[in-house]
Formats: sequence, C-alpha cells, structure tokens
Amino acid sequence: MKEVIVSGMRPTGRLHLGHYLGVIQNWVQLQDKYDCYFFAADWHALTTKYDKTEDLRQNTLDVIMDWLACGIDPEKSVIYVQSLVPQIAELNVYLGMITPQNWVERDPCLKDMAKILKSKDGQGQQINYGLMGYPVLMSADIMMFNADCIPVGIDQVAHIEITRDIARRFNNLYGEFFHEAKPLLNHCSLICGLDGNKMGKSFNNDIKISDTAEVTSKKIMSAITDRSRLRKDDLGHPDECEVAFKYWQIFGSEEEVANVRCECEKGLRGCAQCKRQLGDKINEVMAPIREKRKYYEEHPQEVEKIIQEGSAKAREKAQAVLNEVRKLVKMY
Repeated sequence: MKEVIVSGMRPTGRLHLGHYLGVIQNWVQLQDKYDCYFFAADWHALTTKYDKTEDLRQNTLDVIMDWLACGIDPEKSVIYVQSLVPQIAELNVYLGMITPQNWVERDPCLKDMAKILKSKDGQGQQINYGLMGYPVLMSADIMMFNADCIPVGIDQVAHIEITRDIARRFNNLYGEFFHEAKPLLNHCSLICGLDGNKMGKSFNNDIKISDTAEVTSKKIMSAITDRSRLRKDDLGHPDECEVAFKYWQIFGSEEEVANVRCECEKGLRGCAQCKRQLGDKINEVMAPIREKRKYYEEHPQEVEKIIQEGSAKAREKAQAVLNEVRKLVKMY
C-alpha cells in the first residue's frame, strides 16, 4: 500500500508562480508515488479573514482550477474542500481536549501569523479563538487521513512538530492508532517577486498562473535587474541581477541561460531586451497550463463535480478514521 500524504492551501485568491514552483510542481510528482489528499483550507481562511468572506467561494474555485491546470489529477489524488468534510471538525474537538495550552502558544506557525496580525497597518489586531486553535485544526487535517508524510519546505519542518506531538499523546492516552507524520522535504525552485522580495499578491509583485501572456510580458518589464548597469553596452553582472536572471535560471534551458549570461557579461544584451525575451520564455512555458485553466474557467460544472466527488471520497475515508477514534476515546 502507498503511504498517505495530506497537504492544503488557504484559498486567498488566484495562485502565482511562487505557488506553482514551490508547491504544486512537487505535488504533481508525488501523485504517482503516494495516496495524496489535497484540500482547499477554507476554515483556515476564516482564522484571519472571518470578516471578508464575500470572495471565499470564488477563491476556493480559483485555487482548485489552478491546481487542475498545473497537473493535479482527480483520478490520482483526492481533491476536496476542508469544510465539506465535517469529520475534521469533530476530530479537532478530540485533539483540542488533549493538547496543552503551551504547545499551541509555542507553535511557530501561530507565532508567525500573530506577528503579521499585530503589525498589520501599524495597528495591533486581537488574536481570535479560531486562530489560537489553528495548530490543532492543522493537526486534525493531517491526522484525519492518518497521513504518513507531509510535503514541506525546509523552513516549515518545525510547523508539523505539534502534529507529531499530538499524535504521540493521543496514542499514549488511548492506544496506538495515529501515525506520526514525517516531513517530506521538497526541492522545488523558489522564485522571488518582481521587486526582489517574497512573491505575494498583497505585495503586488507576483505573476499569476492565470495571467495572460500580455499581462505577464508587461509585469516582467518591471522586474529588477543589475542595478550597476546604466547603459545597454555596460558590462553586466548576471549573478547580481536581482530578479530577471534568476527567472532565466528557472524557466530557461541550460543553453539559453549560458547565452544570456555570456551576452550580459559582454554588454551585448540590454536589460529591456533581456526582459522582453524573458517574458516570451515564461509565456511559452506557461501556455499549456493557461490553456487548460481557461478550459476549466469555461466549464465550471466540471470543477464543481471534481470538488463534490473528491469531498465525498474524503468524507468516506475520514469517517472510517473517525469511527476508530470514537471507539478508542470511548465515546457513546
């Protein structure tokens, strides 16, 4: 039997190239090796956006359309919406009962989110009960399908330690049942935003998976390059090019990257010319994905069917796990 993987994303809007390169490409590869459960974490979205739900449903659809376009296959993976699997909420109750307060308070994921809230617009925002319980709900997401592995980046390994701790505590209290999910490190390419900082919608420095070729080309022209070059024929320094050359290294072939480097260092390639060609290259790579996404945009009923069928599969598996949990906890 294949090992089980669980992973999800909060539906905050259309995904960008950072999501594609850093997460989704890895998911696509994992589909053939593991039993994969991928979910849109709409309950988690409420922990910080509880007062802004007008776009939540559309954001959920957009996230799943991006996944499908990038190659997440409903024939290989279970694609579901978190709130359509109510068994997660019941498991969250049981796990919350056995989780010490200090475990939650020291969780790095919660600390990171709390910092963001407190610094938002220079005004401190109260941490709500739902956000305080975020680490336990995250653990319920993982343990609901008795996951063996969680795909994470190196900077996220500490975030799943609380899940391992909770699983261990449950097993000690009620009997061995839950796996202690192991981190599965991905080694996908990371991409910065057009301004050199972390790519993000809120920073207005992203290129979305669903952007048109025209929009992408226009955005690329704003990318930061070698700040030391003042004229087209100045000798360039590709390794000091903060964004454009890094994008070439991700999207270009070895031959293309070598050619860009050579021409830049010899002053034979201007930054504007380089970025125009880069825009064309990114559009070439993304064209099949964007074509597939457009299909799903034009056939929303297919996306809805995938969500409903995937959520039904998730509920069936979750109920089997929950039945065992209720027996172990000695519920009525």
